[in-house]
Amino acid sequence: MPWINGHTGTDPIIRPPWIAFPTSLSCYNRITFAHPSELPPHMSRSQKPKAIDLFCGCGGLSAGLRAAGFSVVGAVDRDRLASDTYKMNHRSTVVLQQSVVDVDPEELMTRLGMKPGELGVLAGCPPCQGFSKLRTLNGRKDVEEPMNDLIFQFTRFMKVFKPKTVMIENVPGLVDDDRLTRFRGSLSQAGYKSRVGVFDAADFGVPQRRRRMILMAALAERPEFAPLEVERATVRSAIATLPPPGSADDPAHDYPVTRAAHVQDLISRVPKDGGSRSSLGKGAQLPCHQKCDGFNDVYGRMSWSEPSPTITGGCINPSKGRFLHPEQDRAITIREAALLQGFPRGYKLDMSRGRYPTAQMIGNAFPPKFAARHAAMLRSIISRTG
Repeated sequence: MPWINGHTGTDPIIRPPWIAFPTSLSCYNRITFAHPSELPPHMSRSQKPKAIDLFCGCGGLSAGLRAAGFSVVGAVDRDRLASDTYKMNHRSTVVLQQSVVDVDPEELMTRLGMKPGELGVLAGCPPCQGFSKLRTLNGRKDVEEPMNDLIFQFTRFMKVFKPKTVMIENVPGLVDDDRLTRFRGSLSQAGYKSRVGVFDAADFGVPQRRRRMILMAALAERPEFAPLEVERATVRSAIATLPPPGSADDPAHDYPVTRAAHVQDLISRVPKDGGSRSSLGKGAQLPCHQKCDGFNDVYGRMSWSEPSPTITGGCINPSKGRFLHPEQDRAITIREAALLQGFPRGYKLDMSRGRYPTAQMIGNAFPPKFAARHAAMLRSIISRTG
C-alpha cells in the first residue's frame, strides 16, 4: 500500500514504496491499444467523455486517454515535430501548433462546439526542465525557469471549460515546489478535490523504470490512483520480437548508424544481457571513462528480464546511459525506445528532422499505459457521477 511521506490532511502526497515483482508477465496487455484513430466498436465518439491535452507532445498522454475511454477532441503544443507526429496518429483531434500561453480558451471552446462543464478531463504534461534534478545540479541549487509557471495555464483553461476532472504529469521535483501548492489551492477554490502521487511507471504495465508525479482532481470526489500491477513488463516483452534494424521496413528502426571502430569494439565486449563496461576493467575502457568514477550506466546493456532504465532524449546514444541492446552490439533504436515507453507498435513517428530530434521527442513523452491506468480512474468517476 502507498504511504504518506511528510504530509498530513485529507489530500496527502503519495509515494509508493519499492516493491519486488516477478519478471514473468501475464497481465501486460490488460489495456490494449488499437490504432489511435480507431474507436472501440461498442462506444461511439459522442458517448465518450471529452478530453483536452495541453502540452501534448507527440501524443503519449492522448494515447493513454483514448485507451481509458476518452475522446481527445483538442490538443496544444508549440513544437512542430511533436505536433506533426501527433497529427499523424490522432487524426480526428483539433491540434493547435502554438504556445499554450497564446491560446484563448474561449475561442478553443467555441471551435470545439463545447459548453462549460462538458469537458471530461483537462490533462497535460507542462514542461519540466526547471523541476528536474538534473537541471538543478542534482538538487543542490534552485533554477529560475520561466516554463515552471506554465502549470498555471491549467487554471486559465479550467475557469473557462470547467472540466469534470484534471490530470497532470510531471517530474517528482514538482512535488516540493511552491507552485504545486499554489496550483492545488486554486483547484480547491474552484471546488476540485485533488490528490498527488509519485510513482514508477514500471508498476503500471510500462516496461521501463520512470518515476513521475501524477496529480488528479475531480469535482465529484477525490480520485483514487490506479492499483499497482502484480507483475512488471520487461525489455523482452517490449522489443524481443522486433527484427534486426534494416529489415523492419520502419524508418524509426532501420536507419543506419556508424560508430568509430574503437567505440564499436568497446560495445562488442560489454557482456550480454545487463552487462556494464565496468566489467571490462579500467584499462579496456575509453580514456574519458578511465578518468571518471561516475556515470556507471554509460555503455551498459539493458537486461531482458527487467524493465529498461528511464528512456531519455539521449536513448539512442550509448554514451548517455544504459542504452545498449541486451544482445546486439548497438544502441536501441527509436522504435525500440517508443515501445519501451509503451507506445503501440504501429504508432507513426516523424523522422523528417533526423533521428536525434525524434529520440528527444520520445524521451519527453508520457508513457501511454501509465497514463491509461490513472485516466481510467477518472473515467470511472465520470461514469458514476455524470
